[in-house]
Amino acid sequence: MKREIRTTNDGSKTLFINDLNENYHSHHGALQEAEHVFIKNGLILIYDYEINILELGFGTGLNVLVTINEYLKTDKNHIINYFSLEKYPINEFEMTDLAYFEHFDNPEFKNIYQKIHHADWEKPVEIVKGFHLKKIQCDFFDLKDIDLPKINLVYYDCFGARVQPDLWEKPLFEMVADKMAVNGLLTTYASKGSVRRILQELNFKVEKKQGPPGKREMINAVKLQGSDI
Repeated sequence: MKREIRTTNDGSKTLFINDLNENYHSHHGALQEAEHVFIKNGLILIYDYEINILELGFGTGLNVLVTINEYLKTDKNHIINYFSLEKYPINEFEMTDLAYFEHFDNPEFKNIYQKIHHADWEKPVEIVKGFHLKKIQCDFFDLKDIDLPKINLVYYDCFGARVQPDLWEKPLFEMVADKMAVNGLLTTYASKGSVRRILQELNFKVEKKQGPPGKREMINAVKLQGSDI
């Protein structure tokens, strides 16, 4: 897929796919969107001693970086195991030009950013003490065959339904639900009625939340007791 780098309204960059006419992030602000959807309405809501996170998909690595930024603010006795799926990894030029580390005050973030992207695929790597990243190169529909611990938090960050509608239909959500622990949280920028109904059918408690800049609503969904697939 041919991609180009564009700057969003908060000064952070994103990738644009010409063939799909689709950005990886909101043009209103890539960094603002990631922090609002996956940190403010995700990570900070479910802190525990050990957290297993599943991300669909890795993309530019921005969600990993904002997660580490929040993690470093907490008691370092926490452990995060972060599993990220991606079919089309970005290249070295794209990684360098995106330069997300420039938006954080921590002088270590350039090294952390590079370590995230240079981590071997299919192998768990400790990025900072207590934060373990495993990048998995695969199609999202291979999820059913991937061995994971029970997931406490899902970052559902697939491309939009306009360009990849199959990623917002019941079969993939069933696979994700099957990997989740009871009381696990799924958070996504989407707010489509069809998505809410699918999650409710799978016995999730679904809540509409205020969306990130430029978007009115988003979804949080908690897997309820007895919702094992």
